[in-house]
Amino acid sequence: MRPQTEFPFTLPVGYVDQDGNVHKEGVMRLATAMDEIAPLRDLRVRANQAYLAIILLSRVIVRLGTLPTVTTGIIENLYAADLAYLQALYRQINETGKSLISLTCPECNARFEVDLAELGGA
Repeated sequence: MRPQTEFPFTLPVGYVDQDGNVHKEGVMRLATAMDEIAPLRDLRVRANQAYLAIILLSRVIVRLGTLPTVTTGIIENLYAADLAYLQALYRQINETGKSLISLTCPECNARFEVDLAELGGA
């Protein structure tokens, strides 16, 4: 059985392009070792370590709406809520290989799973 390597997602807010179109639906793939190593050579990361997330996400997001490519410029212009969502999804799928997280209700202690990939547009 082949592992799942691509994960569809829906951004909470969405990227607004120069024509005013909102792009919310996308696909993120699992990161490779090179995806994590290559940005460390980038001068923008050397100048500002926070830029690492921008480059990483631009490498692993294979589709966002109808945009032809996902560039660092697009990631830079995401709303903070979308950036935080994508960073959480990136961590989850690359640490566990799945987008499901287990949660416990603080009221009744019931355990349930939530799919981060579906949570964004909720």
